[in-house]
Amino acid sequence: MADDDDDVPTLSAETFAALQEFYAEQQKRQEILTKLEADNKLNENILLEENWQLSQFWYNEATVHSLVKVVDKVVSDGGRVALISCPTLFVPVKRQIGDRATVSLLEYDRRFEIHAPDFIFYDYNTPDRLPSEMHNSYDLVIADPPFLSEECITKTSQTIKLLSKDKIVICTGAVMEEHVKNLLGLKKCDFEPRHRNNLANEFVCYANFDLDEALR
Repeated sequence: MADDDDDVPTLSAETFAALQEFYAEQQKRQEILTKLEADNKLNENILLEENWQLSQFWYNEATVHSLVKVVDKVVSDGGRVALISCPTLFVPVKRQIGDRATVSLLEYDRRFEIHAPDFIFYDYNTPDRLPSEMHNSYDLVIADPPFLSEECITKTSQTIKLLSKDKIVICTGAVMEEHVKNLLGLKKCDFEPRHRNNLANEFVCYANFDLDEALR
């Protein structure tokens, strides 16, 4: 009887390595998701590491707490919240209002796909490439454009206009103030967002409602 072992297909070293990487990534995502589901409190230890190549700088705990308080106060039952390029807000906001409102995360970093189906891949370079059912459907949009450039704030503003039907908050550098005012008509707030790692640039919060009153 002939030996059929030679007919068994084998994976190349390159394909095998890619497969191992895929399964390792899947396992990592599942571990993170398990932690998120098991912990009912805001726990900074579960946050993914910042990717500086994507210009990621996470808020400190006090800033997260303040922004969650604003969301909780201004979003009514059955409302909808969109978080654009501020992924570390998603978990605490979802925990706070997820039982009474919809929370969507628009983000370029696919590590945050662990939050699917609430995760929507978002690239500010294609600001209009979003499902039509999302248009003008969000009661509150919070955005933190990743780059301090006119191009980035302009394209992110296009997305905000596309999504928003009411309240808007932008956290960005003070150098973007004129662009924020001209593009969206937002006003500077007294509240100042802070980051876990101190940044050289001054960061400011802008809104089209009295955000500071919501924090009192």
